[in-house]
Amino acid sequence: MKLSWLQIIRLGLVQLCLGAVVVLTTSTLNRLMTVELALPAVLPGLLVALHYGIQISRPAWGLRSDTRGNRTLYIVGGMAVLSLGAFLAALAITVMGAHFWAGMALSVVAYVLIGLGVGSSGTSLLALLATATEPRRRAAAATITWLMMIFGIAATAGTVGALLDPYGPARLLWIVGTVTLGAVVLTAVAVAGIEKRVQAVSGSEERVALRQGLAEIWREPKARSFTLFIFLSMTAYFLQELILEPYAGLVFGFTPGQSTQLSGMQNGGVFLGMLTVGIALTGLRLGSLRAWVIGGCLGSAAALAILAGAAGAGPEVLRAATMALGFFNGVFAVAAIGAMMALAGEGREAREGARMGMWGAAQALAAGFGGLLGAGAADALRLVLPDATAFGAVFLAEAALFVIAALMAAGVVSAARQSPKAVIAGE
Repeated sequence: MKLSWLQIIRLGLVQLCLGAVVVLTTSTLNRLMTVELALPAVLPGLLVALHYGIQISRPAWGLRSDTRGNRTLYIVGGMAVLSLGAFLAALAITVMGAHFWAGMALSVVAYVLIGLGVGSSGTSLLALLATATEPRRRAAAATITWLMMIFGIAATAGTVGALLDPYGPARLLWIVGTVTLGAVVLTAVAVAGIEKRVQAVSGSEERVALRQGLAEIWREPKARSFTLFIFLSMTAYFLQELILEPYAGLVFGFTPGQSTQLSGMQNGGVFLGMLTVGIALTGLRLGSLRAWVIGGCLGSAAALAILAGAAGAGPEVLRAATMALGFFNGVFAVAAIGAMMALAGEGREAREGARMGMWGAAQALAAGFGGLLGAGAADALRLVLPDATAFGAVFLAEAALFVIAALMAAGVVSAARQSPKAVIAGE
């Protein structure tokens, strides 16, 4: 028995919870450290890079799904660990003001927990989707669950932004505690009983499979090229993640609530971009997967160029450019997901979980590297340039990376010759 559409939507609620918790650590808490505590942007960049670095374990989680079942425990347990880490990260913010090193030590522990939780819960969830979803539904299932995650990010950012003003430590802890506890409860309810009702994958010799399986996958030209493309394009995708809200606060004078709402607008744009591509490919059959990937990259580059010059135009241009950036990011991301799901079952042994894990690890490493690079570059440039010029230079560098990613996509996303229906179906 395979996953029904209702079960896929239930699993999408887990993705929604993942997005809701993670956005607190990558946007709200990051901005508070950079602006309210006046710390260098590279500091939260290092913490976020730490949690992404921990996720290098994703291939092991993915390959486990190819050899064993019992993924529900890792989904729910991972969400609990992630939520605990997010709450401790918020608590560390309140400690740093009076005891910096104690707060930093607590932050390190918190972000290690965040990385472990996301790796366990997120990869186990994707592995369950890849192995228990009918091949013709795989890409559509991935798109649905990803859209739900983006909705969770956007809704949480907007709601938290509205509730956070006027900012205070007690208010922050109350908000983060409510979100994280709700995420654990909703995850447990959403996944209850699903794994028992679908086909389980069983096997043995997990350690041997991990070494041999990853080596076999890396020898596959398509999988290797796509991994490199994911790393480059996701580095571009995440380069501004840790500096957009500080940019809004330092250059435009946005409050914590206003800058968090700006992040919500960006992720709302991501949601609309993903929805547009889904409708265009499945309903209207417009364009090809490769064309949408390239268009998303080039559109993101254009939006970043406008964002770089927004300081001289005012906050409305900032908001419009941020929304546009989110839209084209969503176009690129959902098209890349379609290609990923279509390629997941190709090659030797049909190791869907291992391939998803390897691409997830590439994405996580790129996210950590990109976020840290963007924050570090902004800090270095602000030493010699005005804030607006320093941030603008980083945005323009990100735009250049997106242009390079578009050129690379022309040769990597081979599904362009397929019909849109086949691509979305994962055929």
